[in-house]
Amino acid sequence: MTLPIMTTDRLVLRALRQDDADALHPMYSDVEANTYGSRPASGSIEESRDRVAKALADTAWRAWAITLKGDDTPLGTAVIGTVASYEKRQGKVTEIGYILSREHWGQGYVTEAVAALIDLLFSEGQRRVFADTDPDNAPSIAVLKRLGFTLEATLRAEWETHIGVRDSLIWGLLEDEWKTARPRT
Repeated sequence: MTLPIMTTDRLVLRALRQDDADALHPMYSDVEANTYGSRPASGSIEESRDRVAKALADTAWRAWAITLKGDDTPLGTAVIGTVASYEKRQGKVTEIGYILSREHWGQGYVTEAVAALIDLLFSEGQRRVFADTDPDNAPSIAVLKRLGFTLEATLRAEWETHIGVRDSLIWGLLEDEWKTARPRT
């Protein structure tokens, strides 16, 4: 599947490529950046390359590299996955995910990138976008609140992760809510 290139004021989101793995390795190997993610930090460049290869092979997800305008080096990734492919829900519901290199934290890049993803999803006819976060991941929760997401559920002891059994917060956004929230980003 060919992914659309999305541009924002400061960013270009383009299809993730296998050759991005080396540039993403510092982010993937950063323990703090990967604390609340679905997998632990990479222990080697080979693990980071494998992580990108798996992301590209997983047909249930679409993966973009987040780059600055004028610089094609990825500073993070953003993904969207159709939950129906995992048979959890029926159609037009999509999960988002993101990770950013630590040196780019606190500059609004994730908010900007995720807003572009949300615009794309609702233009494709999705009815709901959601994110699954760890209750202790305050920066990610702040992004979701800024974008107008609503906390919908706490799933207790939902995930067995590299940091132990964790609760999961489910945040949701509907298209009409996005129309109201979008101008704030």
